[in-house]
Amino acid sequence: MPSQPHPSPTYEGRPLDRTEEELTDQGLPFDVVTLLSRRRLLRAAGLGATAVTLTACGATAATSGSPSAAAGALAEIPDETAGPYPGDGSNGPDVLEQSGIVRRDIRSSFGDADGTAEGVAMTLQLDLVDLADGSPFTGAAVYVWHCTREGGYSLYSDGITGENYLRGVQVADDDGAVTFTSVFPGCYSGRWPHVHFEVYPDVASTADATAAIATSQVALPEDVCRQVYGTDGYAASVANLDGVSLADDNVFGDDDGANQLGTVTGDVAGGLTVRLAVGIDTSTQPVAGQAPGGGAGGPGGAPPSGAPSGGPGGSPPSGAPTAGSTPG
Repeated sequence: MPSQPHPSPTYEGRPLDRTEEELTDQGLPFDVVTLLSRRRLLRAAGLGATAVTLTACGATAATSGSPSAAAGALAEIPDETAGPYPGDGSNGPDVLEQSGIVRRDIRSSFGDADGTAEGVAMTLQLDLVDLADGSPFTGAAVYVWHCTREGGYSLYSDGITGENYLRGVQVADDDGAVTFTSVFPGCYSGRWPHVHFEVYPDVASTADATAAIATSQVALPEDVCRQVYGTDGYAASVANLDGVSLADDNVFGDDDGANQLGTVTGDVAGGLTVRLAVGIDTSTQPVAGQAPGGGAGGPGGAPPSGAPSGGPGGSPPSGAPTAGSTPG
């Protein structure tokens, strides 16, 4: 009797794109289809993906509706620098080309790296609104990254150039929302505590950093920062926060972060939820977003000058701000 052909390996009923590779190495398109399939399953069960994330993190934020006023009153998110440590391929390291970057929990590294960033639990939710008609910007891809509690950036800072944690991509759901599970970032000298993000029209566009339709930053409220920085691991951030203000910050200072200041719910013990409504106007031409000319270097770089002591040391990489200047 002739032998039966061996069936091709599948996952959730779908054939694997790379049959010789592990499930985690199937590539970005496969990851995106898996993500969207799970969201559809959650909706069919009467659960929102956002609700599941916030429950898991112990946060107390509401899980539906925009945190801001009506979409008609929402301003376009200010276009800001991506800073010297974007990891989007614009100045060297490119985490966006790696399978596994589409994920909700960004606390740990993926691929060949296995480190985990420590700190106070933080859920970040960005609610994207298409200002053309006030509707949710469904299907847009958002890349988020931020520093560790010590002030260093994975891929760049001494000691963590081999890590890629605190970086991830999510695709906006039917409500225009993307949600990330992370840790609260520290404060380094010269910059107000913040989270970076880039918005792309779709996930395929993340292959090209110049395709971003918005590049901006989320400012974190001072009262919450002071609560977090009173916990273990953040001690050096206390003095750094005392030395900066929203009014003097080189990114948020023009309007005190009026359209970039996140709202926060929850508590330090149970986890915090940071939320921001992000107005996207596709008719305007982005004027920022690229890393400083000359490149902020590849492996071997360091965090911005004046990063909290106890974190990675050394000088900023070539092309990054020098002492006395402030990075993005």
